[in-house]
Amino acid sequence: MRRRLDFLYHADHPTAVRFQGWVAIVDLVIIAFFVFSPVLQEKRYFLWLDYSLAGLLALDFAARALAAPSLKAWAKRPVIWVDALVLLTLLLPSVFFNLGFLRILRLWTLSRKDVLWRSLRRRGWQAWEEAGRAVINLLTCLFLATGFIYTAFVREGSGIEGYVDALYFTVATMTTTGFGDVTLPGPQGKLTSVVIMIVGISLFVRLAQTIFRPYKVFFRCPRCALERHEPDAVHCKACGEILAIPDEGGD
Repeated sequence: MRRRLDFLYHADHPTAVRFQGWVAIVDLVIIAFFVFSPVLQEKRYFLWLDYSLAGLLALDFAARALAAPSLKAWAKRPVIWVDALVLLTLLLPSVFFNLGFLRILRLWTLSRKDVLWRSLRRRGWQAWEEAGRAVINLLTCLFLATGFIYTAFVREGSGIEGYVDALYFTVATMTTTGFGDVTLPGPQGKLTSVVIMIVGISLFVRLAQTIFRPYKVFFRCPRCALERHEPDAVHCKACGEILAIPDEGGD
């Protein structure tokens, strides 16, 4: 079973790629549920969905643990800790209710999976991989901040009376538009706004850089560990080491 799971989760065979694609689609559906959870949590069927998804994620978590070549090394990865935290918020929603907004971090862990970017590379669109990762990081931060604001500040008369208000405030703050019609109350609200503005500007600048700067390939230099090089580079520009960058278009 371990060999089969290792093949399905890590191999580049068409069968394994199809399996990984379906797992990614299920992940996207789960992430959509996480985004709309604040709106759905008052519905009668919410807990049924919550526990059903918890069982599904627990099954995937256990399968990935069995598929790992080294369980110790697998357990040390940050994405595994994030997935474990997300699973806890699903299994114990009443205990971890105030941390439910952290579930959107599943979107970040999904972006770490190679299956999302493999199709881009095969079509010769690898130049857009870094931009895609930057977009996912931006969306993760956007919904993470929205969830935190909704959890911490939503109440009647606060200016944040629903999830849409929290999302509107987050977007306006991240983009430094600052309409001023929705504000967070108290010193805690002002400090939260400052953090969101700083993080938002950084992420938008990062996204702009990845889109407009010249395309470079990722190849780790064996001497100095520099990873970004020109596609036709022969020598590392940092240390002069001779490189052997694979040709994506070659046979």
